[in-house]
Amino acid sequence: MAVKAVVLGAGKGTRMKSDLAKVLHPVAGRPMLLWALDALNTAGCTETVVVVGHQADDVRAILPSDVGSALQAEQLGTGHATMVGLAAMDAGDGDEIIVMPGDMPLVQGRTLSDLLAVHRDTGAAATLLSVVLDEPGSYGRVVRDDSGVVGIVEAKDATAEQLEIREVGTSVYVFSGRYLDSALSRISTDNAQGEYYLTDVIGILVEDGLGVAAHSADPEEGLGINSVDQIAAVEAALRRRSRSV
Repeated sequence: MAVKAVVLGAGKGTRMKSDLAKVLHPVAGRPMLLWALDALNTAGCTETVVVVGHQADDVRAILPSDVGSALQAEQLGTGHATMVGLAAMDAGDGDEIIVMPGDMPLVQGRTLSDLLAVHRDTGAAATLLSVVLDEPGSYGRVVRDDSGVVGIVEAKDATAEQLEIREVGTSVYVFSGRYLDSALSRISTDNAQGEYYLTDVIGILVEDGLGVAAHSADPEEGLGINSVDQIAAVEAALRRRSRSV
């Protein structure tokens, strides 16, 4: 059994108001993508593939020599990006596959290690990293019943009742390799965005009678970057973290 990772880094990041690919924007002096790769390395990943798209060659140019890449030529959603990354990886049924965005510099390696530990302890088919927010906004809501996690609903597809849920997904997951490929082959574009949502995999696994677990992190670690203002907020958080060490 090995820990492997697919990092989603193909997006243009139009809300950044820059032609630079989102994951290349500097955070505390280095491209934000490298923070995610550091965390995965700390968590013990033995193979990592970054899914590239916008400015693919420039993104590839910053990758460490032991990190691979896969081209998502057309942006068809997070589920499709994960398919592209998985196809470029030598993953087996017994492997654990972390999937995470490349725009979350605050996720720490120890948090990913904790996520992996929960995944193993529960025997789940998938384990998601969640946070609880006072203002969940546009984040996908984690839906539970008495048995545990039963799905993630994107905000644009959520009911009024579901929008009241404060626990949200961070888009960071661990999947058991034996289930991920099959579940990805069954997702569709029947949603508000017309995209292949990775979140739909969770519902498919539940429908198959498989367990889905969650590990809740510090809300700060769930911060993704979609604007220049958010870069400043993340850099401030990194400074606070360095002072506390």
